[in-house]
Amino acid sequence: MGDKIKVWTRQNEAILDILEKEGRYIVKEEYIVEKMEDCSKFYLDVYKWYTKKAQKIVPKPQDVHYPIWISLDTNFMLQPVTGNVVLELLIDEDLLITMDVEKWGRIVNYWYVPKNREDEAEHDKLLEKYGLCDDSSIYMSNFYPHLKRELIESWDRLFDHTYNLSDARQGTLWEVKKEWIVNIIK
Repeated sequence: MGDKIKVWTRQNEAILDILEKEGRYIVKEEYIVEKMEDCSKFYLDVYKWYTKKAQKIVPKPQDVHYPIWISLDTNFMLQPVTGNVVLELLIDEDLLITMDVEKWGRIVNYWYVPKNREDEAEHDKLLEKYGLCDDSSIYMSNFYPHLKRELIESWDRLFDHTYNLSDARQGTLWEVKKEWIVNIIK
């Protein structure tokens, strides 16, 4: 194991009972469906893509299917709200997958993740050439399979830290273990 790092995750307060009974918490599909309601299908699509790719960076336990989102800095930490808690965790750094917040935001919105600003400008010209207003229309339709393939392939740049779209970072873990908790913020 490597160096330790302090991180934070905001979760439904039911996590405390799960951690007490089971000693660990993993995300289940029903939690995503409950939280995201009508939008859950769209999140599950990108979460499945993310899980497939991210497990090559940090192998996931066999029973895990979705990531747990982590704040890396208290300045960008999700604050506690009614019915939720923020867990402050001390974890081995090599368990954490980090990324550029803006790159992830593009993926969640089914947008192209550019290599650089020039690539982004070229992609915008391509959209204009096809008369498309945005990338999500490529993803949602069956009319542009080659553009959809390029769009999804661009998402691999989420894990390329040589070019970032923002300075804001976030991360994921595959699980939370009870022994990692150093503080519970309500």
